[in-house]
Amino acid sequence: MLAYAREGYRHSIVNAGDLWNTVTFKGFWAMTGKYWRTGFGELYRSLSKAAFVRALQKLLPEITESDLVPGGSGVRAQAVSASGALVDDFVIKQSRSAIHVLNAPSPGATASLAIGQSIAAMAAKQFDLKN
Repeated sequence: MLAYAREGYRHSIVNAGDLWNTVTFKGFWAMTGKYWRTGFGELYRSLSKAAFVRALQKLLPEITESDLVPGGSGVRAQAVSASGALVDDFVIKQSRSAIHVLNAPSPGATASLAIGQSIAAMAAKQFDLKN
């Protein structure tokens, strides 16, 4: 669900600059147009324990509200293209002086050694490095 700050681990944490960057990006509005129902559903379930339990009961019918206790949350960035498409895999961007790995989702940890080898090879070539 949408976070209102890069490190917004609670609904009440809002960073005006981060939020401004989000709402002024045309890809955000394109994505919102495609997935607004999903977004509102996530927001509703995150604010309503009863709604969250009803959703869980589709997978675990015997679960009840008393089975759940509040816990922490995390923030995971999700890259979105200017067309509003969710970027499914990591992206590597090179500039004259840097190599950036963007949007490394869960498989990024599993593939981290292979990604690291690829980045090292790119860096060796880009920056004329010797082994």
